Amino acid sequence: MIGGIEVKVCGLTRSEDAEAAALVGADFLGFIFYPKSPRKISLDQFEAFLPQLPDLPKVAVTVSPDEALLDSLEGLGFDYFQIHYSLDFEAQDRTRDWSERLSPSRLWLAPKIGPNESFDESSLDRAETWLLDAYRKDLFGGTGETSDWEAFREMSGRFPDKRWTLAGGLGPDNLADAVRRTGAGRVDLNSGVEISPGIKDRNKLFQVKVALEKFD
Repeated sequence: MIGGIEVKVCGLTRSEDAEAAALVGADFLGFIFYPKSPRKISLDQFEAFLPQLPDLPKVAVTVSPDEALLDSLEGLGFDYFQIHYSLDFEAQDRTRDWSERLSPSRLWLAPKIGPNESFDESSLDRAETWLLDAYRKDLFGGTGETSDWEAFREMSGRFPDKRWTLAGGLGPDNLADAVRRTGAGRVDLNSGVEISPGIKDRNKLFQVKVALEKFD
């Protein structure tokens, strides 16, 4: 935690970047298992550097995973499961299944909410943690674009019993402003602290630390 704000550094592909994240005070380490992501890693890659990773909670990030992938990720000992999904007619069944399997305490749900779609409030009890990211039709997260901060503030204010995570293009230049304007208690850092996709910038991670320490 930095300045009272929980921090997840996501899209990690190297153990040295995970160590840098831990050094600046990150609370969670995120690893992406989505084949279309430029920050994807394989199950074998993760297993190979798992012994070198800091002792921090680890989050497996996927998009509408099937049972086989969840079996594999659970076998690797992940603490949390961040699942991105589209809001279609099957979403209700999928979120229910994931919640029953993983439990709301371990499930982080990240719905992809388009400009003409509404958040499904009836599914709130299926996860304790919700992540709101920037919308792009062709991507699930990792857009590098800022999300709708006003929508985040409104949702987190209406449902304060949930753990709301702000994502979308956050980095040292805009992070303090984002926290002030949204009231976010947890942030997700990815493209905004990178040199290139999957390669983190240590200087930017330390600048994040400086930006958030002012909230102490």
